[in-house]
Amino acid sequence: MLLDRLAEHQQDKSLNRPFPTLLRSDLQTLQVNLGYRCNQSCSHCHVDAGPWRTEMMSANHVALIPQVLKHLHLGVLDLTGGAPELHPQFRHLVASARALGTQVIDRCNLTILSEPEQEDLAEFLAAHQVRVVASLPCTEEDRVDRQRGRGVFERSVDGLRKLNALGYGDPSSGLTLDLVFNPGGASLPPSQSQLEQHYRETLLQDYGIHFNHLLTITNMAIERFAKDLERRGELESYRQLLRDSFSSNNLEAVMCRSLLSVNWQGRLFDCDFNQQLGLSCGGQVKTLEDLLMIEVDQLQQQPIAVGEHCFGCTAGHGSSCGGALN
Repeated sequence: MLLDRLAEHQQDKSLNRPFPTLLRSDLQTLQVNLGYRCNQSCSHCHVDAGPWRTEMMSANHVALIPQVLKHLHLGVLDLTGGAPELHPQFRHLVASARALGTQVIDRCNLTILSEPEQEDLAEFLAAHQVRVVASLPCTEEDRVDRQRGRGVFERSVDGLRKLNALGYGDPSSGLTLDLVFNPGGASLPPSQSQLEQHYRETLLQDYGIHFNHLLTITNMAIERFAKDLERRGELESYRQLLRDSFSSNNLEAVMCRSLLSVNWQGRLFDCDFNQQLGLSCGGQVKTLEDLLMIEVDQLQQQPIAVGEHCFGCTAGHGSSCGGALN
């Protein structure tokens, strides 16, 4: 009985544990969600993107992005969506950012490379030395198609081969191709280094595909994935798993400390997950326009909005847009 009460006490402490306070360090990355339109509708998508979504960033807001990059001397522009490539100004924005010397990341679902009017997209990305971060949740066709849609694995392999043919994945080419793993359900990603070795061997042996790095990213219990977990009765147990797996070692490396997220309306958030939950940045800086009125050091030591979902970034090996944290 005593052991049972102790176990219950420990669980209550875990359930009530607030997420630690976080402050921003040096801002390095502007992550921009260009809109929710996508040619896929993945089961783990935390933005509920799909072909039916119409939200897209206005041309006026897109035009502000290079100005912000230059004014704040930011080194990285991270483009996401939806499928960011479907935005009409995507290519112009990429070219403008690269002309400033800014590294551009394209969070690519791979199947977009074979969509109508996108057949030359891979060549465009290579010509502008865009870093491609491509979704491939596992190396098994059936599992990928269950998570991302029928035929997605085959089209993803075709996309990877097209990128490889342009030099992506070859360390000597300067063209970086990173892959992204997401668990198929309510579990944490395994060791990133061990899984990367499996990906490398399997994709090379079975499909002749090369890549640079594998990034493991924890699924966030937000939007579509949260609703799916709730239907299966797994939402609370998954949240508890994230709480119980919290590691303070990950706090220094979480992406929100060096990143600002911009939604399709030009509003600012501390990360892409806060964006989906409507948790705005603290302080007076709320929009892209506001960023043109300040200096970058004014953003340092600003408090970051945190909540229950933040345990997803600090659970186990940790998780961010750049993969595992330790």
